[in-house]
Amino acid sequence: METGASTSAAGQPADRDLSGINNHKVRPVVLDFQGTPESKQSSSSKRGSRIRSRSLSASSTDSFNSASYTGSSSDEDDVSPRDKQQKTSKGLTDFCVRNIELHAFGRREIEIAEQEMPGIVALRKRASEDKPLKGAKIVGCTHINAQTAVLIETLAELGAQVRWTACNIYSTQNEVAAALAEAGFPVFAWRGETEEDFWWCIDRCVNAENWQPNMILDDGGDATHLMLKKYPAMFKLIKGIVEESVTGVHRLYQLSKASKLTVPAMNVNDSVTKTKFDNLYSCKESIIDSLKRSTDVMFGGKQVVVCGYGEVGKGCCQALKGLGCVVYVTEIDPICALQACMDGFRVVKLNEVIRLVDIVVTATGNKNVVSREHMDKMKNGCILCNIGHSNTEIDVGSLRTPELTWEKVRSQVDHVIWPDGKRIILIAEGRLINLTCSSIPSFVVSITAATQALALIELFNAPQGRYKSDVYLLPKKMDEYVASLHLPTFDAHLTELSDDQAKYLGLNKAGPFKPNYYRY
Repeated sequence: METGASTSAAGQPADRDLSGINNHKVRPVVLDFQGTPESKQSSSSKRGSRIRSRSLSASSTDSFNSASYTGSSSDEDDVSPRDKQQKTSKGLTDFCVRNIELHAFGRREIEIAEQEMPGIVALRKRASEDKPLKGAKIVGCTHINAQTAVLIETLAELGAQVRWTACNIYSTQNEVAAALAEAGFPVFAWRGETEEDFWWCIDRCVNAENWQPNMILDDGGDATHLMLKKYPAMFKLIKGIVEESVTGVHRLYQLSKASKLTVPAMNVNDSVTKTKFDNLYSCKESIIDSLKRSTDVMFGGKQVVVCGYGEVGKGCCQALKGLGCVVYVTEIDPICALQACMDGFRVVKLNEVIRLVDIVVTATGNKNVVSREHMDKMKNGCILCNIGHSNTEIDVGSLRTPELTWEKVRSQVDHVIWPDGKRIILIAEGRLINLTCSSIPSFVVSITAATQALALIELFNAPQGRYKSDVYLLPKKMDEYVASLHLPTFDAHLTELSDDQAKYLGLNKAGPFKPNYYRY
């Protein structure tokens, strides 16, 4: 579930190194700064290095990260899920999660989410008899949380077979992954995966015995990228790709431009129901929630700079301003910059305010928006986080140098300490703050999930020739249908056009009601 920027959500670098995916059983040996293989360190020194280390964060390796933000998962030992022999109560073993025994907790999380996801549940009920996805074999690579589980079970109810993995190494709810596995879904994901684990999990989803996927649901383009690179013959048999993130959409357009996209793809990131609701309203609420949970910060009077004034940036700025923050905005687009000015925000260059601000939030979808030079100038105690899609917005790699000390504070919160004692507070190592440090509103995910499901149904059932090997926007009629599924929750009643009014406007009484160029 991407909630990023003009964008995430997600989660991984757009230019990720794929050199290790062709031999996914090989475990890389990690060296410490003295050149000692980590595998040969004593268990006590390994445990100590996870608490405080020179230039290497504990966040990606320590066992504390096995717990989801809900706290219902228990602490785990250091055994990789890949090395465990697990099976469900029915004896199924085609999965890899942190701890299958957590499935009861996960099922409760899913049930709670369902109560706040009326649109996707309504779609499930309306289409369950028709089975519009019968015969669909879907590889899913998205955030794995309770809301995604509702989507997965809906797709299965509509006739699809699915295999699922995570698009972000920190956003998986372990208990939800366990619940999905217990329900019979092949799920390969856990919170705190290594980069090598990440690609191994995607590979296990794509390449399974007696399994030929024909649809991809992607968040960030990683499943598409792996299949195209490693299994090109399999990729050619795909009927369609549904992509929901800016990073993934950019990848698809690049493939299309290079004539390497051999299947049709649906860009749901830029559908109105995704952009306006998932990006704007979700981030408006979750930026506050995630900063509170991770840092306990009080917002009144704080100076904040938000990088990017797309839909995500707009939501963040509104929320922070509402709690009394002094908010600055950085922008490259003059139209978005003018919107920020008209909304009462100062538009500045980052260098102009970086020494003053208490909180820096990136929401651009770009790379190296906050550089080492910027971080060197930040004041002591500055909070740095990203709510854009990719973890490339903050140049975290530049902080992994011997003169800086990384000190773990709590799950997904690190102090990075300079030689003079100055420290900044880095959240989630630059990955999506709202999906790693808090929950996201289930209602708004219902809108995105319904959009994704309809896009899959459309591509899977489209007659041959309707969609060529290119990237398409979701038809506006489907956007309107998704919105209509959620109106009963508010007891909202739409006005109907009379025949004369419809004729006057040149519209069908049933819609679509706006031209494609309309800006909501």
